[in-house]
Amino acid sequence: MSQIAAIICTHNRDRYLGAAIDSLLQQNYPDYEVIVVDNASSDRTAEVVHSRLPHPRLKYIYEPVLGLSVARNRGAKETQAEILAYLDDDAEASPQWLREIVTAYNNNDQLAIAGGKVTLIWPEGIIPPNWISEELAGGLGAYDLGNEIIYLDNPNLTPRGLNYSLRRSFLEQIGGFDPNLGRVGKNLLSNEELFMTELAIAKGWQVAYLPNAIAAHNVSPERLKPGWFLSRSWWQGISECYREEIAGRTGLTQFNRGGERLIRGLYKTIKYFSNPALRFDNFTYAYGQIGYLKAVVQNMLHLSSWSEKS
Repeated sequence: MSQIAAIICTHNRDRYLGAAIDSLLQQNYPDYEVIVVDNASSDRTAEVVHSRLPHPRLKYIYEPVLGLSVARNRGAKETQAEILAYLDDDAEASPQWLREIVTAYNNNDQLAIAGGKVTLIWPEGIIPPNWISEELAGGLGAYDLGNEIIYLDNPNLTPRGLNYSLRRSFLEQIGGFDPNLGRVGKNLLSNEELFMTELAIAKGWQVAYLPNAIAAHNVSPERLKPGWFLSRSWWQGISECYREEIAGRTGLTQFNRGGERLIRGLYKTIKYFSNPALRFDNFTYAYGQIGYLKAVVQNMLHLSSWSEKS
């Protein structure tokens, strides 16, 4: 049994998948396996994986139920490894990626979650637009907390899901990834990693940033449009509402939280109007609060309807 399994959950991303798999097959750590979970893809995903299947480390799994969290749970079930390392299908791991992750877990029995630095691979011939702030670059996957290992107590600094690992015993303790969070097809539901960090800290585990467990994330051209960032922020707001529902923090106070954030975002949009990056960053933030408030209203209407029926 390998100590660590590198898992790629993929859905219709054959353009980048081959490079992601190859980066895992070229790791400088001797004892690991690679699992590709094909999450109901309809493109050349199976062909890309099968062309590499003679490699003894590689395993292909087809998961018909759509959803990133579903695929992640399926990947965990397909291995007995104690450490589960997840790499996105459009990312490329550095050669030392698995070695750095294993070392961190071996050195700390209380470590439940760890993730590394993420750099961005911009499309060839494209210069990053001036309206993408450092904060919005984080929405593209960028993640850099410095060059030292940091143990995190702020869930908002949680590692990126594209370069992410967990200890199996922790994942089993909490019952796996919540299938109601995480992407499902083209929707951009998120916050599953943030929620996991909250659970880990609450249960006495630790969460770490590993600067040398580096992965690079391909920025697809379609993500370099304002509409993509607005859609992502909208779904972020919906995800935040659901996370609060799980934590039991629902009610009228949600209107106060969402309204205050909406006003703050709009105010800063006007304040920084002459700065394209800060202007769009704050406008995107405000737009996400509309998605949050809409989800709050829908949740309250649902609860009211359920209460009347019962």
